[in-house]
Amino acid sequence: MFAKFNNITFFLIILVFSCKTSTKENSSNQEDKMEFIITSPSFQPGDLIPRKFTCDGKNISPELNWKNTPANTKSLALICDDPDAPMGTWVHWVIYNLSPGINSLAENLPNEKHLSNGAEQGINDFGKYGYGGPCPPSGTHRYFFKLYAIDKPVDLKGGVKKSNVLSAIQGHVIAETELMAKYKRQ
Repeated sequence: MFAKFNNITFFLIILVFSCKTSTKENSSNQEDKMEFIITSPSFQPGDLIPRKFTCDGKNISPELNWKNTPANTKSLALICDDPDAPMGTWVHWVIYNLSPGINSLAENLPNEKHLSNGAEQGINDFGKYGYGGPCPPSGTHRYFFKLYAIDKPVDLKGGVKKSNVLSAIQGHVIAETELMAKYKRQ
């Protein structure tokens, strides 16, 4: 009888230990799944960008949202570009020094050098501050909204180019995420 009790006790101990280990593994897996991600309520990844966000529409910036910004982030930078442009990658938007506490950009941000949320906007390839929507000369183009989590503020004044921001954040990017959508003029 004592041997049966020991076997049952041993079985229960193994069962309890297995449950605790499984719970820890599930918790760890959930943390791994909490990746830095950018989305838009206006379009899904790989879908067509609605006309209102393009040169054929209102040419306003889309709403963007992100989550799971790494804990040690000191600033965020966003670059939107089109690698399918005939003359090489075309820059549509450069914005940086976004506070790590910010997790979205509203639709239709003003095209100003300095934003009220403390962020700075650079010069796009249209030669203007802020967002310039898709306006491909022909065919379907891809537009990448790339968000960078950075371990320090970007030490640049507003009005710089994409290359300046990329140089300033080199070696300081903690994480990055991107949202790609397409546009074809009708």
